[in-house]
Amino acid sequence: MTPRVAPVLGAICRRTWRKTLRRPVVLAFSFAQPLMWMIFFGFLFHRYVLQGSLQGLTYIDFLLPGICAMTLLFGASQFGIGLIRDMLTGFLSRLLTTPADSALVLSGKLLADVLRLLAQAAVVLVLGVLLGANVTFSLGAWLGAWLALALFATAFCSLSALIALKAKAPEAMAAYVQIVNMPLLFTSTALVPTKQMPEWLATLSDGNPLTLTVNACRNALLFGDAPSVSGSLLPLLAMSLFLFWLAVWMLRREEADLALAM
Repeated sequence: MTPRVAPVLGAICRRTWRKTLRRPVVLAFSFAQPLMWMIFFGFLFHRYVLQGSLQGLTYIDFLLPGICAMTLLFGASQFGIGLIRDMLTGFLSRLLTTPADSALVLSGKLLADVLRLLAQAAVVLVLGVLLGANVTFSLGAWLGAWLALALFATAFCSLSALIALKAKAPEAMAAYVQIVNMPLLFTSTALVPTKQMPEWLATLSDGNPLTLTVNACRNALLFGDAPSVSGSLLPLLAMSLFLFWLAVWMLRREEADLALAM
């Protein structure tokens, strides 16, 4: 009989948060990268002239929403490392032999990490404002932006879990960061607006999920515009559901293999 949902999610969330708090150095370094990007790029390109609807904004204004989304991208890629650690210590195999459904197990870990990543993005936002970035507050638009960020984080945590369950090796996650994250970052609007990209790069950027997230966040933070449901939120929702389903399917295969081995 499957246990109730809330106790399972709560227990796995609490364990995930405790593990994070026990490694404060890792948590501190997770802020170092976005802060360095914001400082170096923000002030290095402070004379970069933005065109079109962005004209009049400083480069650090433009950059801040991109760094918030980048924080989630790089943080979500670490999700699989924690899963591999649980596999190597035998904790995951013990967890999968309990009555808890695999989807609940993965959901609990996802919920904890997505909430942590959103909190990190909020801290990055505050740091950006302290460094001189300007934002426009609109409650509805900001809630929509945070929803877009949450969907993006869910999708890429699920993708990281999928890679981890397939590869089962920490080295594979390092390769994943280089092969997936960096191309996504540099073919998105996180650092440069689409209109000021070469045509071929702008075409790639239009289909980039990071671009959808950055644009939703940027329009909300800078102009007070809520993200488009059909243009941003629905595609991100579809991607997160599909990747979550794939990760659950892979986890259930792992559970079936464990059952056969017993």
